[in-house]
Amino acid sequence: MKIAVLGTGKVGRVLAARLAGLGHDVVIGTRDPGRTMGRTEPDDTGALPYAQWQAEHPDVRLLAFPDAGAHAEVVVNATRGAVSLDALNAVGADNLGGKVVLDLALPLDFSDGMPPTLTVANTDSLGEQVQCAFPNARVVKSLTSVFCEVMVDPGRIPGEHSIFLAGNDDVAKKTVQGILDQFGWPAESILDLGDITGARAVEMYSRLFFTLAEMFGSFELNINVIPGSH
Repeated sequence: MKIAVLGTGKVGRVLAARLAGLGHDVVIGTRDPGRTMGRTEPDDTGALPYAQWQAEHPDVRLLAFPDAGAHAEVVVNATRGAVSLDALNAVGADNLGGKVVLDLALPLDFSDGMPPTLTVANTDSLGEQVQCAFPNARVVKSLTSVFCEVMVDPGRIPGEHSIFLAGNDDVAKKTVQGILDQFGWPAESILDLGDITGARAVEMYSRLFFTLAEMFGSFELNINVIPGSH
């Protein structure tokens, strides 16, 4: 598939590299490719300058947001939640229309430190805001509940553990399930939370995730949902 990953940070890089390694035609979208390539210092997460990563992954092209969106059959939103809507607006509604948008961003607010709070919760979610802003896109919320390295390689955590998805379009969800399968998520680990309002639950889980990460000193963790007998 032709896939555009939006965001040049650690999450976007991990997703792009894995998808390209699986044989997909992958591009990374950014606001200003020249500026992105010209950075010489690590970003605020410590990630090396993008140009260094690009040199190691020549099969992944860097494009401006609109060009990346036009290229893609599937768009992966790996931007920071605070700028996700701006980034998607830069991609353009026409370039998103009819396409699967895999949204794995979180509306995190770190202004009071760890664990972060959410800028939207309870009665709304970032996933819903994306779907509302781009009604012709087919938004699926998934992979939000785990660290990026685990997103693309669930075997990093031993044993069975769960991943979630939510969205209004069943065909789009099947497309995302196919990507999850390629990443190594077993079908029985994928829990469908229903329509896009299910994004509220998985986004609000982030509070527990970050609390557990502080407790264990690692982001490489996940939960396993085990239904009881009926």
